[in-house]
Parts: sequence; C-alpha cells; structure tokens
Amino acid sequence: MRAIRVQDIVNATEGALLTDSMDRMVSSVAVDSRKVTEGSLFVALPGERVDGHDFLKAAMDSGCTAALVSKKPEGVLAEALQKGMALIRVTDTEKALMALAAWYLQQFDIIKVGVTGSVGKTSTKEMVYRILSQKYKTIRNLGNFNNNIGLPLTVFNVEEDTEAAVFEMGMDRLGEIHGLAEIVHPDVGIITTVGISHLERLGSRENIRKAKLEIVDFMDAGCTLIVNGDNDMLASAVYEGPYHVMDIGLSGETLKLSAVTDRGTDGVDFTLSSDEDSWNFHVPLPGAHNAHNAALAIAAGFCFEITPEEAAAGLETLTETEKRLRVLELSGRTVIDDTYNASPESMKAGIDTLMALPAGKKIAILGDMFELGEKEQEYHKEVGEYAFQKGVDVVLSVGQNARFISEGFKACGGSAESCHYNTKEDLAKHLNAHLSGSDRILVKGSRGMAMEQVVELLK
Repeated sequence: MRAIRVQDIVNATEGALLTDSMDRMVSSVAVDSRKVTEGSLFVALPGERVDGHDFLKAAMDSGCTAALVSKKPEGVLAEALQKGMALIRVTDTEKALMALAAWYLQQFDIIKVGVTGSVGKTSTKEMVYRILSQKYKTIRNLGNFNNNIGLPLTVFNVEEDTEAAVFEMGMDRLGEIHGLAEIVHPDVGIITTVGISHLERLGSRENIRKAKLEIVDFMDAGCTLIVNGDNDMLASAVYEGPYHVMDIGLSGETLKLSAVTDRGTDGVDFTLSSDEDSWNFHVPLPGAHNAHNAALAIAAGFCFEITPEEAAAGLETLTETEKRLRVLELSGRTVIDDTYNASPESMKAGIDTLMALPAGKKIAILGDMFELGEKEQEYHKEVGEYAFQKGVDVVLSVGQNARFISEGFKACGGSAESCHYNTKEDLAKHLNAHLSGSDRILVKGSRGMAMEQVVELLK
C-alpha cells in the first residue's frame, strides 16, 4: 500500500477528526484488530456478533496510527490524544471504508477488470489474473474478498508498481455490485452467467440480471463489457450504455467458441475464433464449463494487447483453487471435491465433469442448494433428472431439499441406484455399502452444507 496522510482519509470519508493528527501517515488498513501493525488504519466495523469498536484499545496497543469509528470512542479518546493517534468519526464505517478505497484507487493509472456472474466468477477472475500477469504486474482479490469489505481491502494492495488489478464482485441483493463498481470503475467488466443463485432474495432471474448489470454503471465509451452469449439472460439483454459489448460463446458474435473437448482430469481443449483468425487453447482444470470461463478471460486479455500466445501461457499456469473442483486420487478412487458452493447450474456442470472421468462407477453425492426461492424443490428435482439423463450410476443425496434430487433421479426409471439421507451422519453409516474400488465420485452442495466433511469421510 502507498502511504497516505490522515488528512486524505478525513477528506475521502467526509469524517470528523477527533484528535490533532492530520499529518500522520497510514501504511496499511485492517478491519481485524489482530492484524493491526505499526502504521495501520483500523476500521471499526459493527457486526451482528462482534463490534469492532470493542477492540479499539487492542488496536491502539498494537500501534495503529488511525481508526475509523462511527460511535463515540468512550474510554480511549484520552489515550489516543496522548499517543498522537488519529480518531476519525464517520456516520457509517463500512461506507467510509468503501469511499476511502475508491479514493485510493483513483490515485493510480492502472488496468481494472471487474468480474461477476452467478456461476464461474472466481475461476474466471483467476484466469484473467493469470493471463494479465503474462505482461503486467497484476493483483486480484483472494478467497471470498469480493464484497463491501473484502474488495476495498484488496484495493489497498495496489502499490506503486502495480499495473493491473482484477476484482471479483459478489452480491446477494440489488445495489451491491453498484457500490463495488463505484469503487473500481472497471475498464472491462465480465458477466459469466445469470443463473438462479440468490433467487430467494431477488425474486426473479430478471432481477438477478439487473443486479449483475450494475457492473456497467460507471463504464464510459472507452470501456468494454464481456458477456457469455450462450447464457439465455445475457443473450436477450439490451445493452444501452456507451461501452462496447463483446459477445463470447458457441454462438458468440465477437468471438466464437468451438471444438470443446473435455479431457477429464487433464482439463479442456477448445478453439476460439474471430472473423479473421482462430486459436487453440488448453485449460488444465477439469470441467467443460471452464472453456467458457477461459474464453471470457482471453477476451479480456485481448482488450489489453495480450497476444493469444501469452493468453495460452497464462492459462497453463492455473492450479485448482481451494475447495473449487479439486480432483483427489484416493487408493484407486477419483473424488471431485467441488464443495465450495452449489447452484443448479454448477451442480449440472459438476455432473458433466464427473461423467467425463475415465471408466468406473459414477457416484454423485449431492447436498442441499440454498437461496433458490419458491421453486427450490423443483430445481433440486431437475438436478436429479439431469444426473439420470447423463448416466450417473448412483445418486446419494443429503439434507432437507436434496431428497428431491433423489426423487427426480428415481422418477426417471431404470435400475440406477439412489438413496437419500437426512444428515451427513446418516450417510456416513451407510457410505461404504455404496462404494467399490475404482469409483468416480462427485461431492457437491451449498457452503452451509459443509460437504467437505463427506470428502474427509472418503479419505
């Protein structure tokens, strides 16, 4: 982080300085008092269980230079005055953190890419990062740092030599991506898909699309929006802004995806074509859906003079992201650990990946999918039907609504095996009865289901 003056923090956040420390310098930003070091700005965020204001004293003792507070700092003001620490009072510390991040990012002339979508945004973000890193000093947000707190904290990782930044933008309500886009002002925005994740809160896929399209709210004529043209909601969208639109996919108008070959654990091959030329690429990650993600990332690279050869080299550096479709070899069994999260679209993609694995009994262990709204039972049933159509040999469902996965599977007829268990503990008691020596197993469910515990059982 480039050091900034307390005066700049006060101005950016429209805060009130409670101590006389205008010229002090801040060299890092923390929202956790345990991560405060000498020179930190500590942002006291109120939460449902923990209030950052309760840790002001701990942050001071760790040497923080300044703190953003929204409550009167009872009991620490005198000590702050004595130590020369800056206490800045604002109306809302989360909004102040976002405003400060927006101001900080504006101080740099760098490439900025925003990535959102119902499915695939993390993988696509990582691909864009790897591609841009072939030519530029690039940063990106890690883990789940894609919200109103995580994205601003990522912004402060921009340094003097940073040339590009890739920001994943998550949301579960209207207006959230708007706020993140206001911080980033992306030169290029990517929307991977519009699915049904968060349908319970947003009510319709049209509202989900509206929320995703907030990524363009601060784009001008020099900016580009890249969309997956094979997604029905994106293909039918009306793009009215001054920005350019790149339509990518099997039916893409800007770049056309073709010859997608799923090589199981060896990754995916595909061809990407423009009106003038075509190029072959390989993604060393399992899952045919990664061809679409990679095509979007390559298109982003093209916007910044990345060559096809550089893009291909960047993709080859990819490794499996923690809890996102890891492939484990366990004493003859192959386990696809895709336990980070789940939606109907990603469940189906996981099943496709399972079926692309080499010969062996194909077993899908599937947990509940959350936040799907009134049609949640129907969406679970669709996954079961899809598993049957694709030829899965065994479906084991776990949870409350996951029983409809098994019901959908059974309703298709045939002799394929399906069992439902109310809890992972029930599944554990009977798991061995379903297994043999060379099984190919998919484990997937929403984050709240903690399906990684099933992977541990398989280990």
